Amino acid sequence: MDIDDVITVTDPKVACDGGGGALGHPLVYLRIGPEGEIVCPYCSRRYVLAEGARKAAAH
Repeated sequence: MDIDDVITVTDPKVACDGGGGALGHPLVYLRIGPEGEIVCPYCSRRYVLAEGARKAAAH
């Protein structure tokens, strides 16, 4: 995967380990907010919530 990869998801909660097995990074859990996307702080993968998917509830 390229560093600029965009991954479309249907759940506002995602887990990212950078892929690549031992070449990845520590597993982190990310929550997509009202803006509809989030970028992993380790590998810069961008997770985008699919159109029509449920949004995360504000807390």
